[in-house]
Amino acid sequence: MTSLHTNPLFSRLADAERVLVAGAGGGFDVYAGLPLALSLLHQGKEVWFANLSFSALAGLPADAWAAPDLAVVTPGTAPHQGYFPERTLARWLRLHGYPSTVYAFPQTGVRPLRDAYRALAELHGIDAVVLVDGGTDILMRGDEAGLGTPEEDMASVAALAGLDGIPTRLVVSVGFGIDAHHGVNHVQVLENIAALERDGAYLGAFSIPRATREGALYLDAVAHAQHHTPERPSIVNGSIAAAVRGSFGDVRFTDRTLGGELFVNPLMSLYFAFDLPGLAARCLYLDRIEDTHLMRQIHSRIAEFREETPTRPPRTFPH
Repeated sequence: MTSLHTNPLFSRLADAERVLVAGAGGGFDVYAGLPLALSLLHQGKEVWFANLSFSALAGLPADAWAAPDLAVVTPGTAPHQGYFPERTLARWLRLHGYPSTVYAFPQTGVRPLRDAYRALAELHGIDAVVLVDGGTDILMRGDEAGLGTPEEDMASVAALAGLDGIPTRLVVSVGFGIDAHHGVNHVQVLENIAALERDGAYLGAFSIPRATREGALYLDAVAHAQHHTPERPSIVNGSIAAAVRGSFGDVRFTDRTLGGELFVNPLMSLYFAFDLPGLAARCLYLDRIEDTHLMRQIHSRIAEFREETPTRPPRTFPH
């Protein structure tokens, strides 16, 4: 049992020396783990970055692969490729004097993704992994009114849940409320967090203050990414960054949100932390995707599960 003044997430990571911070859901998800990763780096720990990638990895040369389905991205990787969040992060890391290699996983099924995680863990002797979701759909167990976009997130959860060789496996979710436009009911998110607390898998929540070194660097990294990826800036990290700055309501930072309404609010800047095996144990369909090799298999098996499973009706916040 920890004391109230001790953060349970950092307590779980206190003895870790080599930590992997990995984006669960593709795109710029790895950026959502940046404040946490920087805090660990500033504590003197070795930290590596990885991301399940939406980038065009298939065209990378043979020497860019550390193992099957494990690409090594550096600031100079694929210089003429436009959208490449992992390379953009590598360039920002180099700009600020941090280790600037970011690993990237292509979109695969659970089996090859687990093998790639295993290869990366063995390469660096990883003793802790923090899986990061920008949003909350990683917390959906399967019978909610809407699941958001669960395929990549749950592929990552399943891959790591079956990788017992890493002593500490954690999940953090940041960006509460962002997934509403993907059909996630956030009252059900809170209901799921309460259930995880009862199971002993919820490790509490804490904010990303802009007055901290890590908060300020995160804002800088998001601004850098928006500048260098103007055609597809991250709505998720843009919203989180706006919340960290203290913005509220329908904040506009990209034309990608035209036609919709954002609700940026202080809850978006909170990290919600969980034990990964405990979170995986509550997913109702994880066994169905265990033997998948392709992302489209995950998609179809989740769809089959949804067709067979009664869903909990959505609920509204009390007024």
